[in-house]
Formats: sequence, structure tokens, C-alpha cells
Amino acid sequence: MDLKNYIIDVNDFPQKGIIFRDITPLIASGEAYKYACDELSAFAKSKKAEVIVGPESRGFFFGCPVAIELGIGFVPARKAYKLPRAVFSENYDLEYGQDAVQIHQDALKRGQRVVIIDDLLATGGTLDAVIRLVTKAGAKVVGIGFVVELKDLNGRQRFSKYDIHSLVTY
Repeated sequence: MDLKNYIIDVNDFPQKGIIFRDITPLIASGEAYKYACDELSAFAKSKKAEVIVGPESRGFFFGCPVAIELGIGFVPARKAYKLPRAVFSENYDLEYGQDAVQIHQDALKRGQRVVIIDDLLATGGTLDAVIRLVTKAGAKVVGIGFVVELKDLNGRQRFSKYDIHSLVTY
């Protein structure tokens, strides 16, 4: 299935010069959404994932179905001040600003095999922060899955020691 048929380019969003890859038509299509989640699930299963970590918010769209398919847990990496208990926190840069991401300190077990699932790899700022969170918690990133990868932004090069699987590249 060509998932690009379900992704709409939106120019100058959220600011001028950015091409936003809108995956909402993909998740609105039962067939395309299931296909994407099945592909990401197969990848996570091949990595022997014990838990899925997904960054807020679009990582939830794909990470939760993958976790359900594999019968394993899902850990949300939330934006700052959204989690009610003790957290690990990491700041990161976006292509168009800064943000922070957090997980509960007790969300992962030491040595646990983690696959990170998100919608898009651009410069890798969010991914870098999530990897640091997983590491702080004592778990191990064994794979990273994306629906979309923006090759021109070279995010993948920052993470050459990780197995990265993208369903669509631009």
C-alpha cells in the first residue's frame, strides 16, 4: 500500500517555510491506518519489544495500537506538566521552537526492551529527548519506528547506532 496517498502536504504550517505532512487522512482510513499499524507492529515484534514508548501526541496514534497488537504495555512520553507523579524530563529543539518531554520515573523497568513509535522523523529533536528518557529509566532502546521520515532533514544520521524503520520517506 502506498501510504503517501493518505498523507497531505500543508505548506507554511505551523510557520512559513515548513511543509507539514498531515497524517490525519491516513488515520481516518481504516485500511491505511491498519496497514501502517500492522507494519510497525511487525517491526516491533522483530525487535522483541517488551514495551512501546510513544511521544505526545501523534506517537500515541500509532504506538498504542502496536502495543495492543503485541500484547505489551505502552508508555506515553508526554509534554511537560501533563503527568501527575515523579517524572524524568528532557528538553529538546524542534525545527521551529523548543519543548520538553517527560515520562513517569517508574514507567520502565531496568533492562526492558523498548521500541519507540512515532509518526514522523524530521531533525530528531523529539526522538533524542525520548531516547534520553528511556536511558535515564534504565531501559534499552532496541528499535525505532516511524510512519514518515523526512530524509532531507538528516534526522536518521543522528541515530546511526539504532535500528530505524520508516514506512514512507520524503
